[in-house]
Amino acid sequence: MAGYRYELKYMVSEAEAELLAIRLRLTMDIDPHAVKNNGTYFIRSLYFDDPWDSAVEDKVAGVEFRDKFRIRIYNLSPKAIKLERKHKNGQFIKKDSLKLSKAECDAMAAGNYAFMLKRKEPIAREFYGEFVTRGLKPKVLVDYDREPFIYNVQNVRVTIDRDIRTGMRCTDLFSAQAPTYPATEFFGQCIVEVKFNEYLPGYIRSLLQMNNSVHMAASKYLYCRQYNV
Repeated sequence: MAGYRYELKYMVSEAEAELLAIRLRLTMDIDPHAVKNNGTYFIRSLYFDDPWDSAVEDKVAGVEFRDKFRIRIYNLSPKAIKLERKHKNGQFIKKDSLKLSKAECDAMAAGNYAFMLKRKEPIAREFYGEFVTRGLKPKVLVDYDREPFIYNVQNVRVTIDRDIRTGMRCTDLFSAQAPTYPATEFFGQCIVEVKFNEYLPGYIRSLLQMNNSVHMAASKYLYCRQYNV
């Protein structure tokens, strides 16, 4: 399927995540965006959902085809703001994105999406239709620290997410003082995500041996929403 990639997720202990990170630091390349920050960066996402919390309900019900919408920033900087739609089709994912200015981001956080009608990109009008017809509104902040690794064959990307936190009814993306707290399900746990195109090279597969890992079905968004309903 054009544009789709495999995505595998695992929940692992902090100790096992660090052992994996040691192997990957020696054998894979660090994502260039993380090189200047000791190999990691901070991610904050503002997720949107409709009045019926369909993104939550579809996930719980195991709906095979589903979408999630979010604004994502890195290291609390306004330099790279992305509005993303993550489409899930079984074990495949596809992302569509639109770069936002700080003013456009602030407008979306306030529930104002009209600016998308003035953008030239076709995806902007598509996103506008989704947000307006479905009544999508900001729901929750999700924070974590990410250590990303890449491998050119099959465009493999392995990430380790630590210190996963949820906002306390706050939607202020750029506030360093935004009240957040650890999501209970992730106490002492990290999330390992593996993305690739058509197949996972055997070399990478051998590096990802995690004896006590648990394949993760639920999403960070789902867990973090439990405390922000």
